[in-house]
Amino acid sequence: MKNRYIANFEEAQISSKKIPDFRAGDTLKLGVEIKEGEKTRVQSFEGVVISKSGDGISASFTIRKIGANSVGVERIFPLFCESLKEIKVLRCGKIRRAKLHYLRGRTGKAAKIKELRK
Repeated sequence: MKNRYIANFEEAQISSKKIPDFRAGDTLKLGVEIKEGEKTRVQSFEGVVISKSGDGISASFTIRKIGANSVGVERIFPLFCESLKEIKVLRCGKIRRAKLHYLRGRTGKAAKIKELRK
């Protein structure tokens, strides 16, 4: 059970940021702010959500993409991180699991997720 002051503070932090609904299996495009010396820029990171964990302000999610030379790249982002400038859902995946860690061992078509028809 949380202290009511902490709960109010977290609720204020959460309400200030607009987060789209997404779940494991969805393909996201994130705008991540990167600081290089004095300059800042927004770099896009596109990949499949393989897990979501936590709730409230401590929620986080893991995104996996295939980088150069077929090397898998995974990044864990806090949901309410200051460096996340935008979250865009590109595709909704049709899956039957909450965590998609089995994708780590698959490549090519075996790692493909079917799209959810709406």
